[in-house]
Amino acid sequence: MSGSYDESAGADDTMDSFWEVGNYKRAVKRFDDGHRLCNDLMGCLQERAKIEKAYGDQLNAWSKRWRQLIEKGPQYGSVERAWLAVMTEADKVSELHQDVKNNLLNEDVEKVKNWQKEAYHKQMIGGFKEAKEAEEGFKKAQKPWAKKLKEMEAAKKTYHMACKEERLAAAREANGKTEASVTPDQQKKLHEKVDKCKQDMQKAKEKYEKSLEELSKCTPQYMECMEQVFDQCQQHEVKRLTFLKEALLDIKRHLNLTENQSYVTIYRELERMIQAISTQEDLRWFSNNHGPGMPMNWPAFEVKHPQFGPNRLPELLPGFILYALIFLCRSTTQTNVSSYDKNQAYSTEWSDDEQPTAYSGNENGGNRNSFEDDSSTGKGVRVRALYDYDGQEQDELTFKAGDEFTKTEDEDEQGWCRGRLDSGQEGLYPANYVEPI
Repeated sequence: MSGSYDESAGADDTMDSFWEVGNYKRAVKRFDDGHRLCNDLMGCLQERAKIEKAYGDQLNAWSKRWRQLIEKGPQYGSVERAWLAVMTEADKVSELHQDVKNNLLNEDVEKVKNWQKEAYHKQMIGGFKEAKEAEEGFKKAQKPWAKKLKEMEAAKKTYHMACKEERLAAAREANGKTEASVTPDQQKKLHEKVDKCKQDMQKAKEKYEKSLEELSKCTPQYMECMEQVFDQCQQHEVKRLTFLKEALLDIKRHLNLTENQSYVTIYRELERMIQAISTQEDLRWFSNNHGPGMPMNWPAFEVKHPQFGPNRLPELLPGFILYALIFLCRSTTQTNVSSYDKNQAYSTEWSDDEQPTAYSGNENGGNRNSFEDDSSTGKGVRVRALYDYDGQEQDELTFKAGDEFTKTEDEDEQGWCRGRLDSGQEGLYPANYVEPI
């Protein structure tokens, strides 16, 4: 009898076992959980996409603000270019994070959604087809064993009640033997009651043992059928877990920018710009634009002429003298010269408004100033502009850094050279603004 109670106590320890009646529901519930986990994963990815977009937008706003501050600030030269390259890095990284957002939403979320739709089929009455099929399979496999188990439980209960009755009858019989008030007839009845209880207990025991034996015979078949249905559930779960592994690998590939060649290129270019910082180049630029290297129109004696700038007096003075000599010769020629050859060189019919034919514009190409030095038509030397220069006078050239043109005259005492652009325009320019090619 004590063995029966121990068996019952052991059964209590296994009440949560899969093999207990109805405990297959946890395996069935995995279908509902799997569908819900797909929704959770999609929600997780959507939140991450929002974070990626917000980060990209913040990078763009930060880059725009600081780019304006740097461009308007006092920093200059190669350090300024490297600093601005950090803003360019932010813009490009922002684009990559926008790509991450798009990949998460357009590829990963859609992939999970499509797989979920194919793996779980909703029913009109609620729930999923796969869960219903699994539950029906478990019920069918468990039904014969559950019936035998119920019969065994009833037989066990009857046997335990018979054992209890037998113990009570034996206790009454023992008490009757010690009490003087109990007659022999009463003691006889008590003894008969004990015998009957023993017989009932033995019958209940035999029935209990038989039902337990029948249940044990049914158990292997029960286990086999239950395992078949469980394996079907496992196969579906294998598909879910395998898909999630592939999906998570795709997500990792989209999130891991270090594997993106564009990301590597961004920082390679940023490092190149930083390594290109040149202290000497920046100092030289500042000196030439804001220091001693700047050109200067030093004060000098100036004669204002309508057609020429004040700085051209040393160059144009010989022309003025020649012009005066020409008018002097005209006066002399009108009174003293009569030969044909002199009349061809100096006309006796000049008026005060006419120009001497020996210095007419046609002999100088029609466009050049008749008083400019004819040596400018020579071949000259090719030079390249180091800096931008805007001509301040009509006779000065205008060019950009990197432009190439021809130097037709060497530097004068004031630091100016004469040159000719490829367009044909001639004029003066600062000598220290160019270098020979």
